[in-house]
Amino acid sequence: MHSIQHLEIHVAHACNLTCESCSHYSDQGHKGVVSLAEAAEWMQAWRHRLSPAMFSLVGGEPSLHPDLATFVEVARMNWPSARLRLVTNGFFLHRHPRLPEVLARDGNAALYLSVHHDMPEYVERLRPGRELVERWVRDYGIQYIIVRSFEWWTRRYRGQGSAMEPYEDGQPRASWEQCPARYCPQLFEEQLWKCPALAYLRMQNAKHRLSARWSPYLKYQPLAPDCTDGELVEFFAREDEPSCSMCPAAPEKFTMPVPLRLAGVRV
Repeated sequence: MHSIQHLEIHVAHACNLTCESCSHYSDQGHKGVVSLAEAAEWMQAWRHRLSPAMFSLVGGEPSLHPDLATFVEVARMNWPSARLRLVTNGFFLHRHPRLPEVLARDGNAALYLSVHHDMPEYVERLRPGRELVERWVRDYGIQYIIVRSFEWWTRRYRGQGSAMEPYEDGQPRASWEQCPARYCPQLFEEQLWKCPALAYLRMQNAKHRLSARWSPYLKYQPLAPDCTDGELVEFFAREDEPSCSMCPAAPEKFTMPVPLRLAGVRV
């Protein structure tokens, strides 16, 4: 068993928000969720090789998954000692009445409410979700943390969709040192990926047909479950590498527009 600090898995690729320059590309119209069968298969491929101190369920928006509570239980079955972190924007938690019971019974799981704007329109739309979580805290004693994500939001690439371009500042070390996802390896399609920007780039390319400037990054090779112990240790010890050049060496903060969709999201 190789002990690591953190590992993430996408629960859903779809998202109800349009947070510009999302490092998971969740603002760019991706659909779908990771099925329970897929998730179990991916986790089982690594459960006897990795021991993460924290295992995060992210997206996209996890609460778009119809079986979110069961997803939490599957994660716990595979990593019984990990701290489980469910990161959600809170808008669809009402769809999961069994979730607070599952989180409370687990004892080592927490719900992280990621707040993506502070404008009154957004705050008011989020109010029912926050009030629901506060009831769960009162009635079930779940662990609950608010994360004001908009306060540290930066651009991770230039443009959107087919016009999206990498930064390519030529300073991969600086890009890695400034990267907010440098300690967020992804478990996706049964393989380990350095970060979300690389893990979901092929999905982004399939949807938007990115320019040739992305070719070097699309060739990134994730780590497969049949890797050697040495390759596994080296993967998690590696810091900057050429692929880091896709992200900025000097991240640009900007005022993100209110990321509320005008219509409902389709999974």
